[in-house]
Amino acid sequence: MPVPLREVIAALDARYDPALAESWDAVGLVCGDPDEPVDRVLFAVDPTTAVVDEAIETGTDLVVTHHPLLLTPVHGVPAHDPKGRLVHRLVRAGAGLFVVHTNADRAPGCGVNDALADVLGLSGTVPLEPSAADPRTGLGRVGQLPEPLSLRAFAERAAAVLPATVGGVRAAGEPGRVVRRVAVCGGSGGSLLAAAAAAGADVLLTSDLKHHPASEAGEVDGPALCDVAHFASEWPWLPVAAELLADDLAGQVAVAVSRRRTDPWTYRAGQEDGPVGDAAPRR
Repeated sequence: MPVPLREVIAALDARYDPALAESWDAVGLVCGDPDEPVDRVLFAVDPTTAVVDEAIETGTDLVVTHHPLLLTPVHGVPAHDPKGRLVHRLVRAGAGLFVVHTNADRAPGCGVNDALADVLGLSGTVPLEPSAADPRTGLGRVGQLPEPLSLRAFAERAAAVLPATVGGVRAAGEPGRVVRRVAVCGGSGGSLLAAAAAAGADVLLTSDLKHHPASEAGEVDGPALCDVAHFASEWPWLPVAAELLADDLAGQVAVAVSRRRTDPWTYRAGQEDGPVGDAAPRR
């Protein structure tokens, strides 16, 4: 039997407390009637046209995304606006949209960073930047590999367990460097480099690393870096969240994970995998 949307929301909020979200974030219900029944839920990283297409094609009643559709304040959602168009399409299809963002990043045990650490095989993980109010919660995770790996082998492991993307996995550091202790942060985690160093991490895996901080990190005795696609770093949370929701609602709703790749990069030219030579362009 379907359950009211409000019960689905209550189950999600119990796992991913909205109070954990950053003050600038926009989490919760974007559109949908709390009294309407929900029979099928689709989890995705991004609320894009491709994901909305999939939701409508599969008769989904609720789309749960990690990234917000409307992160900055808006005064309207007209259908000629790209984001407004998605809201209109969802409403016409009778589908709701719910966002679980930085509250899922900080949530203990079942959040984005725990899922990323788990697929990489880390154990004994703790928050990389614990919250002052509750050290069980916080940004990032740091833990141990089951056995030491070279930086090259660790990067290859990351490429094997994360969704394939055009950008692949980039590493900064000596390829033969031994990696035992690993720090991770799903999404843009370059600000946690100092925390990773303080935690004794041999490598920090995150996304959206910028040139100058990465260059400067290579000049000091700190962690090596692995840069992966933002989408790829957060995708492992989706099947975890979907399974937990199904369990929390005693199987009363069908759950699915979107297979649409919403990484925005679609093509890469030139460089093959592996180390590069000098900086001269190919002729």
